[in-house]
Order: sequence, then structure tokens, then C-alpha cells
Amino acid sequence: MNEKFFTLPLEKQQRVIRADYRIFSQNSYKKSPMGEVAARLTKESLLQADCYSPTSFFEMMERGFRAKMDLMRQYPELSTFVMKAFYETDPEIASFIRKSYTAAVKDSASLSLMMMNTDELRPGLNIPMMLKEMFWACEGYLWRELQKGSLNADRIEKDFRELMDFWKSVYLAENRPEEGK
Repeated sequence: MNEKFFTLPLEKQQRVIRADYRIFSQNSYKKSPMGEVAARLTKESLLQADCYSPTSFFEMMERGFRAKMDLMRQYPELSTFVMKAFYETDPEIASFIRKSYTAAVKDSASLSLMMMNTDELRPGLNIPMMLKEMFWACEGYLWRELQKGSLNADRIEKDFRELMDFWKSVYLAENRPEEGK
């Protein structure tokens, strides 16, 4: 990455990034050198939102969700670009993207698991399976939204808030049906 970019005033950096994402969200990943900027922006956003501080699982999830929604609103085309990159079909780079994405998710998940307090979750819950289910649901939802042509932050926020409320009703210990009833 060209480090000179990060010496520009923040306002100019944001104008450049917005313009680039608008262009790159309409092209394939192969034609888009912005993948590194997207990864850096996302990571910085999650760190600034304090997403990896020790806390309850759903509080960590809420912090991450807010950070990603803020990023989506600040850079509307970023999400489209990232999703198109994830589903890139060019064999020359699809493997690289999958490996890079898998490594990033694994690192983030490992850090989250180390920091989260699972006391609020139902006893005996298969946490790795819960996380897979949540990931698959999110991935499928975002893919469906991408197929509509663009990602609408307001609709996504509304739908994910409903989904998180559902997950809380299923996975939180306090929402467990009493035994014998």
C-alpha cells in the first residue's frame, strides 16, 4: 500500500476512498486495488469501536454491528465492494481471496472467543456451532441483499436488529423455558 495516502488530510482520504469504492463496487476484484484499504478500514473501525474488549457475547456483537453500520453509511460502496470480492469467480484470485478472508475471520473469531464472557449463554450450548449458524445466516442474508443490486444500510440495520433479538431469545440463559413446563 502507498503510505503517502495516509499522510493526506483525513477529509481528502475519505473523498478518495468514497470515489474509489463507487468505481470498484461496479467492477471485479481483479480490477480493484482497494482490497487492502477495505481491510484496513474495517479493522480500524472495529478496534475504535472497542469490539474486542472483554464483555458479554451479545455486547461484543452489538459493538461490531454498530461499527460496521457506521462504516457502511460512511462508505456506502465499501460493503458492495467487499461482498463482490468475497464472491469473486476469477480462478486466478478467488483462492487468494478465500484464504485471506478465512484467515481474517479466524483471527477475529479467536480474539472474540478469548475475550467474551459466555456466562450469559445457555449452559451446555455448542458455542462453535452457534457461531457457525450466525455466520451462515449473515452471509446468506448479505448475499441475497447484494443480488438486489446494492446494500441498503437502513434495511440491513432493521433486519439484523430483529435477527439479534431472535438470537438472544434462543441463546441467552435467561430466555430458556423453565424445566418441567
